[in-house]
Amino acid sequence: MKITLKDGSVKEYDGARSVYDIAKDISEGLARVACAGEVDGEIVDLRTELGADCALNIVTVNDPEGLKVIRHTASHVLAQAVKRLYPGAKITIGPAIEEGFYYDFDAAPFSREDLDKLEAEMKKIIKEGHALKRFTLPRDEAVRLMQERGEPYKVELIEELPEEAEISFYDQDGFVDLCAGPHLMSTKGIRAFKLTSSSMAYWRGDSEKARLQRIYGTAYNKKEELAAHLERMEDAKRRDHNRLGREMDLFTTVDVIGQGLPLFTPKGTKMIQKLQRWIEDLEDNEWGYVRTRTPFMAKSDLYRISGHWDHYKEGMFVLGDEEKDREVFALRPMTCPFQYYVYKNTQKSYRDLPYRMGETSTLFRAEDSGEMHGLTRVREFTISEGHLVIRPDQAEEELKGCLDLAYHVLDTLGLAGDVTFRLSKWDPANKKKYLGDDAYWESTQDALRSVLQEKQVPFVEADGEAAFYGPKIDIQAKNVYGKEDTMITIQLDCAIAENFDMYYIDQNGDKIRPYIIHRTSLGCYERTLAWLIEKYAGKFPTWLCPEQVRVLPISDKYEAYADRVLRELRANGIDATADNRSEKIGFKIREARLDRLPYMLVVGQQEEADSTVSVRSRFAGDEGVKPLSVFIDEICREIRTKEIREEQPEQ
Repeated sequence: MKITLKDGSVKEYDGARSVYDIAKDISEGLARVACAGEVDGEIVDLRTELGADCALNIVTVNDPEGLKVIRHTASHVLAQAVKRLYPGAKITIGPAIEEGFYYDFDAAPFSREDLDKLEAEMKKIIKEGHALKRFTLPRDEAVRLMQERGEPYKVELIEELPEEAEISFYDQDGFVDLCAGPHLMSTKGIRAFKLTSSSMAYWRGDSEKARLQRIYGTAYNKKEELAAHLERMEDAKRRDHNRLGREMDLFTTVDVIGQGLPLFTPKGTKMIQKLQRWIEDLEDNEWGYVRTRTPFMAKSDLYRISGHWDHYKEGMFVLGDEEKDREVFALRPMTCPFQYYVYKNTQKSYRDLPYRMGETSTLFRAEDSGEMHGLTRVREFTISEGHLVIRPDQAEEELKGCLDLAYHVLDTLGLAGDVTFRLSKWDPANKKKYLGDDAYWESTQDALRSVLQEKQVPFVEADGEAAFYGPKIDIQAKNVYGKEDTMITIQLDCAIAENFDMYYIDQNGDKIRPYIIHRTSLGCYERTLAWLIEKYAGKFPTWLCPEQVRVLPISDKYEAYADRVLRELRANGIDATADNRSEKIGFKIREARLDRLPYMLVVGQQEEADSTVSVRSRFAGDEGVKPLSVFIDEICREIRTKEIREEQPEQ
């Protein structure tokens, strides 16, 4: 048997060997840090027996896949600790995830004190150094084993596997868990871990099933790496839009109004208003869009024509009962079918295309209660929606234009470096979900792929993420906790025009079906605001700030001058306030800093006499005394150009 190693060297053995034995044969040091093997590109357990020629790479603690193995093993140690301290708890699943691991239990809620106890127990288990022993059973015996151990969730998982399946388990000192692996050889391989939080979860993510208790944790190979991660998590908590946005009085939620239905305060409303006005002016004045305004709801007839009734009804808010009411309505989950009728209102010729329609669209989607979070996933939201009706020969140019517009928006907001691109394709194994045949999907996916390649945009491809009518370019970003969301999307649709009898008259006088590009330029305003809060930790670029300047009179004697300065600022379109409270100037300055204001203008006797202001900013600290007119010119230029000034490091 010839084993080809990563460096190209070859090891020869006269019989089967486990991955671990081969690692040990290479060097004792390698065996000590080995976590798994990569055999012909597939990750396998160290215990896997190799009996034929293959390529082998030993995965170590320094590899991303090795870190996943450490975390997966840590999740099993957590489950063992829970069973020791809370024997009545039922185990379910415990995977490694991007930032650590979790395990779900059917148990009473866990407090922080419970997590501390579990950490201590996990340390004991790790110190005891239990070997993880893998064994397999036929399905019937596997079911019986888990029934005897009183683990109904494991029984359910096993019963869904094929009858002929051989089921693998891992045993660590009598704690047995259903698992495919891979795992470390011993619990001693876990060198640094932390249980970070607990929350409620549903069995298999279904709100109709059992409520479980999820414990999150993370693990690293070194204590220093764990400490750095925990510091990042503390920073994430400080930046978390759900906390910071409420603290800054940008939005709130109220139980009697409903989950996923945020209320925006004057400050939050001001920020969304600035974004919306900018996007509408940008699209209409610079990118050739016409603006539409369409209803928030429609009869089910419309959604039947579009296909949403068959493909998306579960995600819609339906008004009325199909069995009892002659007319059933639904709140719109998207604007496209409405804008198609704007297009159809007058006959179009080939000269009228592309016909770019933009709308600031409020949409409604029946999100599951367990999916909602702050502003990133809500039930009512507003997007910069657009639909471009184009000739087939215009597809490439218009797709590039949509990509350019999206990048311009991201770059202006300072977010362009924080995104990744995904080509979202159909799932050929589930063709019933989609319109069109194989040739349709291959051609439309190729069109988007070529645009990304020509623009030299790095991207990944993902099956099953397309809309039912066409593939998408999804622009993705992660929140402070590492969860990825779609921020902007560009979709090519060559099928839906047939449903709506949309056409244009070509140069020969014939009726031709157009293509349609569905796209957003900014995406969802709520989600974008959440992104901006976390990106800037509340210290927004000046143009976006709901309060850009605060005038601070040194004493009551200078209130009149402060009010005069305030009027002049507002007359120039600057969002400003004056703090005329009878407080010391140091207190006013500290409060303005805590409010993350870009500028403070301190005024007193000398400033009043000279028509000047003493400028303090987030960017340069004390900027000195300036004529009021000079300051106004400078800040107006900063707002107009949407400049992102570098922040002064905090003292």
